[in-house]
Amino acid sequence: MNIYGFNKTTLLDYPGKLAATIFLGGCNFRCPFCHNSSLVFLPDSLDIISEDTIFHTLNARKGILEGICITGGEPTLSPDLGEFINKIKNLGFLVKLDTNGSNPKKLKDLVHKGLVDYVAMDIKNTKEKYRLTAGLGSSHLNSVWESVDFLLSGHVDYEFRTTVVKEFHTSSDLLDIGVWIKGAKAIYLQAYEDSGEVIAPGFSSYSKKEMHEFCDMLQPYAHTVKLRGVD
Repeated sequence: MNIYGFNKTTLLDYPGKLAATIFLGGCNFRCPFCHNSSLVFLPDSLDIISEDTIFHTLNARKGILEGICITGGEPTLSPDLGEFINKIKNLGFLVKLDTNGSNPKKLKDLVHKGLVDYVAMDIKNTKEKYRLTAGLGSSHLNSVWESVDFLLSGHVDYEFRTTVVKEFHTSSDLLDIGVWIKGAKAIYLQAYEDSGEVIAPGFSSYSKKEMHEFCDMLQPYAHTVKLRGVD
């Protein structure tokens, strides 16, 4: 397992849980506003953290941490993900998986084996604008739709989340997303932030007032609708 980052303690990455976050590398999407470009492209300068280091820390923090968040990049690209998560579960931790939804077969397998307790799936845009927004070929689209349908069926606790970027998302787009995933357990709208790690810097975010308006607009479409990254 190639691990490129390890946050030993977080209150942000796993809702309601004191957790640690493990960052895996590589991604099959090329969202231009992605803020983890080093994990997507994996430059040689990135150090790999050994599993021994990870599990030494996790063993020492049993009884303190409640869950482990596995993010990326896109974690489901790792062929030994299930085996790695199983080791974490054997320590008694809950596991949250962040995914772009491009690998529904792996997602379903992990859930059905009881290896994942919570899934956070990115919704990049409306179906019509998905390919452009995610920077991917059309071959991935049906896989994304399948993952959305699987989560909506309620086999595992989950959330959908959308990073809202002025150049990619209109109010109408966000409404269309709400209609698409109507009945979802949770939708989180995340404010875009420019940084040195963004794949293509220069995009812009909506105002705090506009983000709250988007949140209010989506209330009828999910049991929980909240903002992230908005002070």
